[in-house]
Amino acid sequence: MVRSRIAGAPISWGVCEVAGWGFQMARGRVLDEMRDLGLTATEFGPEGWLPEDPQARARELRAHGLQAVGGFLPVVLHDPGLDPTHEFDAFADACVAAGAEVVVLAAATGVNGYDARPVLSDAEWTTLCANLDALDQRAKERGLRAALHPHVGTLVENADDVDIVLTRSRVALCIDTGHLMAAGVDPVLLTKDHVERVAHVHLKDVDAALATEVQEGRVTFSDAVRAGLFRPLGQGDVDVAGMVTLLEGHGYDGWYVLEQDVMLDGDPAGPGPITDVRASLAYLEGIAS
Repeated sequence: MVRSRIAGAPISWGVCEVAGWGFQMARGRVLDEMRDLGLTATEFGPEGWLPEDPQARARELRAHGLQAVGGFLPVVLHDPGLDPTHEFDAFADACVAAGAEVVVLAAATGVNGYDARPVLSDAEWTTLCANLDALDQRAKERGLRAALHPHVGTLVENADDVDIVLTRSRVALCIDTGHLMAAGVDPVLLTKDHVERVAHVHLKDVDAALATEVQEGRVTFSDAVRAGLFRPLGQGDVDVAGMVTLLEGHGYDGWYVLEQDVMLDGDPAGPGPITDVRASLAYLEGIAS
């Protein structure tokens, strides 16, 4: 693994698309802190956090010594009455203009937040998988990679959901070690079984006890995040070293995005989230050395 393939993500600084998630840190501070850590790339963050114009977005990142990796696009895919292509095309074209590579798709429920989700009918699954294949093709036509992100509180969350997608569509996966473990899926085992489908990686560590609380419905996802569900790499229960070793051994040459979903009660007066990101970066660099 080379240092140039490690990217940042605004969610590690508490910047999130969910309304009411928590205090949203100023863009300049977050980007400056990414640069100060020695990161050279980042995902976009939520809509509106960076400039809307793709060229202005790229200039903003360059001003902080960063390049664009791509970004997270939650989009409704299961409703036959909704066409996701317009939303996808706008996002994908912005990726191309900013020099980004990856559209990280999530199968959104259509409601705010990640604390509840409906059960899909077989017909809705058919629609969802067909839309994934259509968007995958539209990404390829632009020279981009689309990767589906199994994510707590979306329609592709747990092992059964992932199996449906892998069986009924051709879309690649974004392996998010934290969200998979929080949904009861061993991310290393899933990657081992389907390494050829992995196009993008979000690295998180997880408090397994809190993850179990979420899986069993005793704690909501958002309350668990607030309580520290996600930990700096090496300080939780995910086999992060095993994941990286497995991927590198199979020729993975994509990004490793450092993500630790956090909620902030207010503007940090001291160092703030950068402390945990620095710890994760040091752990990951230790694996690579």
